[in-house]
Amino acid sequence: MPLIDQLAGEIQAAMKRRERTTLDALRMLKTALTMKSVEKGRELDDAESVQVVNALVKQRRDSIEQFTKAGRQELADKESAEIDVLQRYLPAAATPEEIATAVDLAIRETGATSLRDIGRVMKAALPRLAGKNADGKAVNEAVRRKLS
Repeated sequence: MPLIDQLAGEIQAAMKRRERTTLDALRMLKTALTMKSVEKGRELDDAESVQVVNALVKQRRDSIEQFTKAGRQELADKESAEIDVLQRYLPAAATPEEIATAVDLAIRETGATSLRDIGRVMKAALPRLAGKNADGKAVNEAVRRKLS
């Protein structure tokens, strides 16, 4: 069942339970998925849906950082609660060991020897973590550690 169809039932359930934050996050996700689907001109596959969810989580993390800097903790808390809701729709996060293994294989495959090769290594490592929810920042840090 496509994620967008699954959301309809969960939105109804959140309305019945009167969970405002959950409802807001689910509506936002459904809207983002619909917009991306219209943009593509077809229904999204699972990988594309996960990309949309990841983008929303990243936006929320950026907002938390900005709200915290501005001293608006109540808004940062709301964004954090939305992240908790959105993360239910992401695959399990890649463990540091899985990231390290993918980076090691990518370094061997590309023959990388210095920090100048980060781009090539990242390009080779990220597809190895495709089924997992791998944070690009964590992968980049692992590549930097291995190449320095």
